[in-house]
Amino acid sequence: ELGWISKVYVNRPAVVRHAEQIKKWRTLKGNWQAAWLLKAVTCIDLTTLSGDDTPSNVQRLCFKAKHPIREDLLKALDMHDKGITVGAVCVYPARVSDAVNTLKAAGCNIPVASVAAGFPSGQTPLETKLTEIKLAVEYGAREIDIVISRSLVLTGQWEGLYEEIRLCRAACGEAHMKTILATGELGSLANVYKASMIAMMAGSDFIKTSTGKEVENATFPVGIVMMRAIKEYYWQTGYKVGFKPAGGIRTAKEAITWLMLVKEELGVEWLTPELFRLGASSLLGDIEQQIFYHVTGSYALQHELAMA
Repeated sequence: ELGWISKVYVNRPAVVRHAEQIKKWRTLKGNWQAAWLLKAVTCIDLTTLSGDDTPSNVQRLCFKAKHPIREDLLKALDMHDKGITVGAVCVYPARVSDAVNTLKAAGCNIPVASVAAGFPSGQTPLETKLTEIKLAVEYGAREIDIVISRSLVLTGQWEGLYEEIRLCRAACGEAHMKTILATGELGSLANVYKASMIAMMAGSDFIKTSTGKEVENATFPVGIVMMRAIKEYYWQTGYKVGFKPAGGIRTAKEAITWLMLVKEELGVEWLTPELFRLGASSLLGDIEQQIFYHVTGSYALQHELAMA
């Protein structure tokens, strides 16, 4: 719907001003903070995307995904029987089988997500991207995080971008598809809005801010723009698309702020793993530390919390 895209205008000063106000929001305390942190845990895509990933560290990640918070801490909060796990485990395609087998052996149904489509640069031929997606699904990935070709956005090739994402969506089959926009490399907030719209029109189940490998990753101005696009798309079509900020989210306070922003912009119904995810590798450690402090009144020593 190119007519829809051509009319896009983003009031950057207003977006930046709103983003500055978000940073000043008061932090939740006590049981309210603990509750929001546990909600954040259930929405985390626990991720390892390193060149030195091995079967053993993927296995460790999977066990942490099943037991994200120490059992005694959950018992103290009376949440030990609520089945709290992370939203998904995210790995490279070559490690998908390791994750699937480990989670199956552990007897849990946490989905495995795989990055694909030339992650993180997107600078590979379309045929290669589609093959990579199909292989990841074949290995057992139930969610695929694709990355768009930024050049198509920067040169205004909106129909080309639509067609690329549509073909990726078809290659995913039954797997859910999250489309990474790599917003730090799109040049403007207007381009972020347009790319968000194109990604949703092409069938994305989620739109995601970043690969985590860019210089600038998830920021509040970008999050506001993407959520406003999701809201408009929902108003126009009645279809709910999920949102995933990723990259640089490391503290419990940041996680809560993102949750609060989603609640403000999109509503409570988006605060579920089906419509909201946090892409993170080190965030869970800080959340568990804050819950430890809430329960015990002191911060944990390094050896008292399991490695994520």
